[in-house]
Amino acid sequence: MASPAPAQLQRGEPKPQKVMVAVDESECSHYALEWALRSLAPVIAPPLLVLTVQPLLPIGYVSAASFGAPPPELIKSMQERQQQLSKALIDKAKEICAQHGVSVETMIEVGDPKEMICEAAEKSKVDLLIVGSHSRGPVQRYNLVSQNFLIYVVI
Repeated sequence: MASPAPAQLQRGEPKPQKVMVAVDESECSHYALEWALRSLAPVIAPPLLVLTVQPLLPIGYVSAASFGAPPPELIKSMQERQQQLSKALIDKAKEICAQHGVSVETMIEVGDPKEMICEAAEKSKVDLLIVGSHSRGPVQRYNLVSQNFLIYVVI
């Protein structure tokens, strides 16, 4: 069952000018993107911003597994693999947006996803940030208000 649009949109209040959707490899993030495109396409000021965040490489684990400093080739290989995965996520998001006729601008950041998503939303001055959730916790759907933008979680 699709989540309803945020209350501010249902009440006819000012519509967001800029919308960002954070995606990762999970089904729930792709569902959130599809939901945004179905539910908000008429009110999104182009382009829709789509963000993915590459987590920092677990160098500590690699060092422990290699009994010392990991070989530079291994680190480079891991970085290249992460970049390939991020590009694949972004390409899939672009494809989904194109199917809905929505123009898209993409961003790839590196770091802690929680921090980087909020930083990117603030830096891009978005009005609405949409993220997916697996809904395993007690909260099924909620709106959070940052100082600068509304965060909407799609279950």
